[in-house]
Amino acid sequence: MAPAILVTGGAGYVGSHTVMALLERADNEHEIVVIDNLVNAYRADGEKKPEPLKRIEEMTGRKIHFYDVDIRDRDGLNRIFENHSIQCVIHFAALKAVGESVQKPLEYYQANIAGTCTLFEAMRTHGVYKLVYSSSCTVYGEPEKLPLDEGHPTGLGIASPYGRSKYFCEEIMKDLCRSDQKWMVISLRYFNPVGAHRSGRIGEDPAGLPNNLMPFIAQVAVGRLKELMVFGSDYPTVDGTGVRDYIHVQDLADGHVKAIRLFQQPGFSGFHAVNLGTGTGYSVLQMVKAFEKASGRTIPYKIVGRRAGDIATNYADVSLSHRLLGWRATRTLDDMCADTWRWQSANPEGFQKS
Repeated sequence: MAPAILVTGGAGYVGSHTVMALLERADNEHEIVVIDNLVNAYRADGEKKPEPLKRIEEMTGRKIHFYDVDIRDRDGLNRIFENHSIQCVIHFAALKAVGESVQKPLEYYQANIAGTCTLFEAMRTHGVYKLVYSSSCTVYGEPEKLPLDEGHPTGLGIASPYGRSKYFCEEIMKDLCRSDQKWMVISLRYFNPVGAHRSGRIGEDPAGLPNNLMPFIAQVAVGRLKELMVFGSDYPTVDGTGVRDYIHVQDLADGHVKAIRLFQQPGFSGFHAVNLGTGTGYSVLQMVKAFEKASGRTIPYKIVGRRAGDIATNYADVSLSHRLLGWRATRTLDDMCADTWRWQSANPEGFQKS
């Protein structure tokens, strides 16, 4: 069997862009195996593969092995490891909406923690110890200092079950690495992914009402939603709205490719946490203005109360990613907005009616 990379949640937003980045690599001879339960991905009736993966195959001319499997399905996972020569795992599969997690904590802990443990058990059973984990800057909680570096305390003051689930998973991975030196884990702590592939053929297509800022703005711009809800205008920021470090999803995907290459370095082992961001923060209203410039559309918005689980400001110290991964974000805020608009204007209803 050919060597393979397993991508969990690979039909979702960041997962699909990472699959694309892996297949675009000229030196990548691995098969790509994707599992996804399609909670956050679209598949047309009668189709075997979700639409994002079909489009990626069309653009790259490469085959993707797809399984409609939940990471909590122990037997399903074992069959996949038996059918393919998995060399490493990139683990995206998770529920990811901060606000929703406050309302549905049990569902988030079950999917994100129990599911991740089941995946790790399957990896160990089949002798696969190389893992790139999709983590989050939410593990830092309320920032004690800015910019946030990897030495900042984690686990304290985390405002949502989503963030705590990511923190707990990181602690589990640290324990795994302490228990067995064969484990190699790179936990990539994302800041705020936005944008879309430069082709405009894959992008963010949330199920239901968007929980993240950029797809909400984009859907307002195409008339799919009436107005943007801005949660809070009394934060101690430049204009009272929340400030975040937004990173282009293609830069984020490239970070995963760089992370995989670390596994080839002699002596590499253990747990390593790395921020992926730009090091620059933008407020909600600054993002609105930037998107209006890119789209030529006015974005109506309404100020409402703060959202549970949100903090005022965060942005990354990205010096470790430069040193360890040889990676840095190269795409600008204008690129993020232009690529989002290219995707949304060409796919006003997302993947479903494109």
